[in-house]
Amino acid sequence: MATEKINLTAPTEPVGNNAEDTQTTTTCATEVAAEQRPLEESTPSMSETFAEEEAALAADAAGLEIGEETAEEQEAAPVAGDDLSNMSESELVALFAQKIESEPVQTLRPVVEAIKIALYKQHRAHVDAERKAFIEAGGDAEAFVATPDADEQRFKELFAVYREARDKHIAMIEADKEKNLKIKLQIIDELKELINSDETMNTTFARFRELQTKWKETGLVPQQNVKDLWETYNLHVENFYNFIKINKELRDLDLKKNYEVKLALCEQAEALALESQIVEAFRKLQKLHDEWRETGPVAIEFKESLWERFKEASSRINKRHQEHFEGIKAEQTKNLALKSELCEKAEALLSQPLLSRKDWNKAGDELLEIQKVWKTIGYAPKKDNNRIYERFRAACDKFFELKREYYAGQKSEMEQNLLAKQELCAQAEALAMSDDWKHATDELIALQAKWKQTGAVARRHSDAIWKRFRAACDKFFERKAEHFSAIDSEHEENLKLKQALLEEMRAADIKAGGFDLVKEFQRRWSQIGFVPIKHKDALQKEYKAVVDAMFATLRSSERDRSMNRFKERVSGMKGGNQLRNEREKLYNKVRQMEQDIALLENNIGFFSKSKNAEALIADVREKIERSKREMAELIEKVRLIDMEESKQQGEA
Repeated sequence: MATEKINLTAPTEPVGNNAEDTQTTTTCATEVAAEQRPLEESTPSMSETFAEEEAALAADAAGLEIGEETAEEQEAAPVAGDDLSNMSESELVALFAQKIESEPVQTLRPVVEAIKIALYKQHRAHVDAERKAFIEAGGDAEAFVATPDADEQRFKELFAVYREARDKHIAMIEADKEKNLKIKLQIIDELKELINSDETMNTTFARFRELQTKWKETGLVPQQNVKDLWETYNLHVENFYNFIKINKELRDLDLKKNYEVKLALCEQAEALALESQIVEAFRKLQKLHDEWRETGPVAIEFKESLWERFKEASSRINKRHQEHFEGIKAEQTKNLALKSELCEKAEALLSQPLLSRKDWNKAGDELLEIQKVWKTIGYAPKKDNNRIYERFRAACDKFFELKREYYAGQKSEMEQNLLAKQELCAQAEALAMSDDWKHATDELIALQAKWKQTGAVARRHSDAIWKRFRAACDKFFERKAEHFSAIDSEHEENLKLKQALLEEMRAADIKAGGFDLVKEFQRRWSQIGFVPIKHKDALQKEYKAVVDAMFATLRSSERDRSMNRFKERVSGMKGGNQLRNEREKLYNKVRQMEQDIALLENNIGFFSKSKNAEALIADVREKIERSKREMAELIEKVRLIDMEESKQQGEA
């Protein structure tokens, strides 16, 4: 039969004649033990993500809390979450049903908790995906109702069966404790009567031994009766030894046997002080104290020394046990501070003025980095853990709610932009076949200006609507070009001049003339007017090939070739608008790259807290250097445009 368990700290000797037979605990120490035990047994691994926190909260909200842990359940083996992560919801439910059917209910708590978390992680993921699809299809988030989950409903039914069986088992244990209390009270009454017995000494002592054996074999009693019941029992055992004149040889033999048992208990307690598993050592110490209480007295000359030895070993174990939980508390307090800081950062994002898609995307990336850091931090103290998580989740939910509202407004605006661009396409298509070249040209240019002023459309429409508008414009201008090429003989003469210039360029000594000669050829080429449209692309391709060959001769570097091609393109631009538009486009790219570089440099601070930080940081630094080189090339191109604009202004 099991014996009573009590939470122990440093043993203290009670008032009385036989201190070694009584074990008590101080009030504050009992409180510490009661407080510390849940910390050890409920603290998860540091790698547990807040998806498991979400699942636990969702399960509790669904009414699936088990209740306080019993002593039997504390002895049950824990279950690794990884063992269940690859199982589907239906497989988890089937496993739960099998466990209820085949295993004792008092051993099921760890596996029930693990199955519950694993199932609700999957359940939440399915609901979130269903909600996302509903919203993307145009549904109102407030009107969303999840599809009933048959596996979840079956799990709840099985959970009700498990909880009912557990409640019955606990009620049966409590009933047994009450029954055992009555038996032990009856044993105490019989011990009282032994003192006044008229039977022979041997008979009385034999009956005393029977009562001692019966006491040990009787199981647990209610916790609130343990201390008083034991003290009363021990008092009457002492009275029996003190007032009954038993045979000295029997008494000495009994004292010697008790001495050997308590000596062995001292040695076991001292060995536990060296055990690496602190909590397990503390539990084993409780069992040793149970055995100490059940063992009778020893000779008076050994009583104090044995007790002090046993108490000293117990004190060492209790001190380690207390320090262990104080360390856990300190770590969890630190985690609370770290999580509070992350909450403040997440909440700060809500107060920022986010006015563009770029602003929202940047803030969203920052929040995702904050969430990554959150996942690396362990649990906060139990009394604060749910509160701090709810605070963090509220900040994240609020941010994404505001982001959804912003994009919903953008969606409406994009739909209006699409209608406006469809109207511009219709107008351009109506002008595409016009023969009023001057009027249609002016109208199409005006439509192109309106197109640029009209905002963006949804990505799924942007390519198609642009191709439609461009096709209409291209069709008109191609017709116009064909019309004027038929009546403009100058184009044919220009063709001959450019072909002759190409032959001259091919024959020129580029190495002797250098870049100045190339520029001279480019100047002469640009002074020659248009050529027939049917020769335009081929001739331009041929000219480009010759110029590329010239630059390839002078410079082999890919960068230099790129810059020379850019110089060529800039030189071919006529009018300040083309140059300014090109400069503005490049300048915007420079500003964007500056922001990208700043963001990458800022992210290094987040990566430094992640695993494999050195590799991540090295990769980011390489991206930063590559971006800086590209930005320097863009800046040089801007300078070239400025020089060309100044040159054209001088020529004008």
